[in-house]
Amino acid sequence: MTTPEIGDGHVVAYLKAHPDFFAVHPELLASISVPHPHGGRTISLHERQLEVLREKNRALEAKLAELIRIGQENEAIADRLQKYTRQLLLTAEPDRLPAVVAEGLRSIFSVPMVALRLWGVREAWRDLPVAAPVEVDAITLANSMKTPYCGPNAEFQAASWLPDGGATARSLALMPLRKGVDPHAFGMLVLGSADPSRFQMNMGTAFLDRIAEITSAALARVVD
Repeated sequence: MTTPEIGDGHVVAYLKAHPDFFAVHPELLASISVPHPHGGRTISLHERQLEVLREKNRALEAKLAELIRIGQENEAIADRLQKYTRQLLLTAEPDRLPAVVAEGLRSIFSVPMVALRLWGVREAWRDLPVAAPVEVDAITLANSMKTPYCGPNAEFQAASWLPDGGATARSLALMPLRKGVDPHAFGMLVLGSADPSRFQMNMGTAFLDRIAEITSAALARVVD
């Protein structure tokens, strides 16, 4: 009578069903050798288990380092948002707000190019540069936007508000300004950079949303 051949699957199934097997037969651990994962020599099963644990620890350490880095970056951005918000809250004169917005974005967030336009400005502040006439296309675009736009400068009309008419801006962030949940925008904030990778289409917009909300709340004082 031929003895049935025992395959790898049978061995694996048996060891899974008897997890205490090597505890009952510890002498086997010292006699089993396996190939080293990074070389031709053989090592004991104990050494192989230690190597597996080391590899897992290295992977976990790398993930932890990445999480710490992301946390530190988010904390730094949150600190900048707080500083920016504080500057706006401390600005008592409404006519100074547009300049405080632009300077805050340049200095606190290191944005090289900033432009701002408002429409429906109250009569007392209609002489401000930000109240200059705005093309209908730009207003229509702002009203249609649900989230900020990030990406290349695709010859948006709003890009012409930037220094040099936006000629040197390779990437943009466009943020509509609204009062709360009002679907109609009362302005547009434009950020530009000569670096084409500064504002990318696949980047998250959560912090840009916060900047737009904070800026909208501050500038709501100067519009009808």
